Amino acid sequence: MNPARRTTAAAATAVVLATAGGLLTAVAVPASAATTCTSPVFKRQFFANTSFSGTPKKTDCDSTISQSWSGSPVSGVPSNNFGVRWSVTRDFGSGGPFTFTVSATDGVRVYLDPGAANARKIDLWKGTGDTARSKSVNLTIPSGKHTLRIDYVNWTGAAKVKFTYAPRTSATVDKVKPLAPTGASVTYDKTTGAAKATWAKNKEMDLAGYRVYRRLKGSSTWSKRTTTAGTSFTETLAKNGAIYYYEVRAYDKAGNESAGTAGQSVTTVDTMAPAAPTGVEENWAIGTVSKVHLYWNGNTEPDLAGYRVYRSTRTPVAVTPENLVSGSDLVLGAGWGENVPQTGDWYYYVVTAVDTHGLESAPSKPAAFETLDRTPPVETALNARATEDEAGVTISWDASEVSSGDDFVGYKVFRSLKPRSAGSAAWEVATGVKGTAALDPAPQPGTTYYYWVHAVDAAGNWGPVSQDVVVTPAGNTTAPAAVTGLSAVAKEDGVALSWDDASDEPGFDHYLVYRGTLVDGEWVYEPLEHPADFKPWQITATSHHDRTPADGEQVRYSVVAVDQYGNQLTPGVEAPVVDLTELDLRPTVPAAAGAPVAYFSAASDGWLAWALGADTNAAGSPVTGFNIYRWNRTTGAYELIGTEPEDNSSTGYWLDRTMPAATTVYYRLTVVYADGTESEASEDVAVSY
Repeated sequence: MNPARRTTAAAATAVVLATAGGLLTAVAVPASAATTCTSPVFKRQFFANTSFSGTPKKTDCDSTISQSWSGSPVSGVPSNNFGVRWSVTRDFGSGGPFTFTVSATDGVRVYLDPGAANARKIDLWKGTGDTARSKSVNLTIPSGKHTLRIDYVNWTGAAKVKFTYAPRTSATVDKVKPLAPTGASVTYDKTTGAAKATWAKNKEMDLAGYRVYRRLKGSSTWSKRTTTAGTSFTETLAKNGAIYYYEVRAYDKAGNESAGTAGQSVTTVDTMAPAAPTGVEENWAIGTVSKVHLYWNGNTEPDLAGYRVYRSTRTPVAVTPENLVSGSDLVLGAGWGENVPQTGDWYYYVVTAVDTHGLESAPSKPAAFETLDRTPPVETALNARATEDEAGVTISWDASEVSSGDDFVGYKVFRSLKPRSAGSAAWEVATGVKGTAALDPAPQPGTTYYYWVHAVDAAGNWGPVSQDVVVTPAGNTTAPAAVTGLSAVAKEDGVALSWDDASDEPGFDHYLVYRGTLVDGEWVYEPLEHPADFKPWQITATSHHDRTPADGEQVRYSVVAVDQYGNQLTPGVEAPVVDLTELDLRPTVPAAAGAPVAYFSAASDGWLAWALGADTNAAGSPVTGFNIYRWNRTTGAYELIGTEPEDNSSTGYWLDRTMPAATTVYYRLTVVYADGTESEASEDVAVSY
């Protein structure tokens, strides 16, 4: 039940409908004691009869006609045989196609402009008890202001009534253009160059927004500047003295666009430099050049004074005095040339136009020319020398005071078994060194080496060579310090190991992870092997996951750092260990007796493989297939998860697509024969990813 909305002397209110996207929403506004309702809010009157005669028992404001009364709607009005009248006068703008929809028990009538011919648009005037009837009509509302009136009577039973009206916005139905916006004006700020257009909000219920257009004086073409739902638009205009006209058009949800407002003019101030010269970018040459000739299209500004030419090895070319190459005098024609420096760089040229007021244009698009670089870098490694420590042999030098700038790409350090003057083969120890030192981490101890250093530029030119540095490395036998912070956590899929970073140890190369097991009461340590080559796994991270089956074994782990010479601490003696008892996920049933297969293996990705050992059973019955079982810890049993027929091949494969992840998985395989018998099982385990 929705009771009538009430007003009081202390705080009388009415409800106003605001249009949002073509729909009506309720907002509260002040109402007078005389119950004045602001359009598009309905004035609602309650009558104690069904003829709407006499003085209403109550008058108030109603934002939405959607009521359900199970008794008297207001004081003084009976539960049956009463009437309610809603009315509103509003501006429909340009009008157009609308839909009126009503649903009610008993009688309801809808009028458009009561008193006019054919004003009644919906007539459902018949007692229905508690059963509601509905009706929708499509009609066209003329432009301008119109009055809606809805009369509802309840003869008996529940009183329910609902009424809505909304524009039809389909492009195939709505062909009515919105009214042109009113109150359009344009202001112009000479300081910022901003033009601002404003206009009043349209009355259209199906309004979608506005479009702002602009044209240059002397042109008949309007260009759209923006589409907006607001009532203003601001843009910054070039300060070139041009005159522009603005107009605003409204458009509705069907895409209909109104006529434009009267054109509003704006005259911009004139502070515009000449346009950037064009055609400069069309100058080019095949291969490298020693001379450059530039030509471009001449500017047409009446106040043009001349041109300036700028050059740089970078783009965009900065228009600065340092890059100006055409001199202090302006270039008067549309062409210019010079002998370009031969540095191996790409040179980029731009041209600007200058007017009689000293205003300079933006730079043109660049022209690019390549030169040939035969000039070596000037950087030289001075006072080259060598030091040896646990990290290896470090060649260092003093930097020269001069620099080749961006052309310098770094130093190269070479090592040879003979002096450089002997012209023997040399190995590149380091390249691209921008500093003054380079490390040769692992030269062979006891061997005499000769080192020298060259600077290199971007073209591959070598600078002056340093003096030879003669070194006979002694090497070292000092192992890196013990790794700290070692932790091991038992998981269903193995053991998760982590430790503190020791990579800053001198000469550090990698880590080795050792797994220790008890053999005859003694701890025996073996390095974890890489699965690709089965060699000790050289690890550079500070964590590792040992994917061993979780079978409850007591193990020890040790992580040792290894330097470039292979020096390392002895696990379990010099290097600390961490003890761990693995999780025990082994099946709790007796071990498998073995199937007649040569082998059976399970991989961590779920692939199972086997090779058949005999084609028949003891009774001579041939093999017809294989059964694959997987241990289920929840049920405590091996469960059949798949079968594979015998395919006349000695080997078989099967993929467990439902293999549980990150755990230890046990499998069994049996052989099935034509006589219906099944062999004993073979067993294998896999640690899944």
